[in-house]
Amino acid sequence: QVHVMESGGGVVQPGGSLRLSCVYSGDIFSINAMGWYRQAPGKGRELVADITSFNNIRYAESVKGRFTISRNDVENTLYLEMNSLKPEDTAVYYCLYYPSSWGQGTQVTVSS
Repeated sequence: QVHVMESGGGVVQPGGSLRLSCVYSGDIFSINAMGWYRQAPGKGRELVADITSFNNIRYAESVKGRFTISRNDVENTLYLEMNSLKPEDTAVYYCLYYPSSWGQGTQVTVSS
């Protein structure tokens, strides 16, 4: 079983930045793909960005050019650098250690 825990959420003004972190631990026998997902109020969970063990990356169109995903497999940590934040980025952000180990989520609120 793999345990996943996110941190770094908060309240930020439009145009601001935040950095999310996700630490994973437990029965890690190989380097799996990992991803960030988000769920806004009244909406379904959607992919924000993910990264494979070979550092192949994909982003949602809505965050391209603003968000950057990265991983440090020595420290077992996944990151999401979020810049130029918009009110529509407000959501609970979840970390996923593929295929199915989810964190509890961290709230990001973008508001003036």
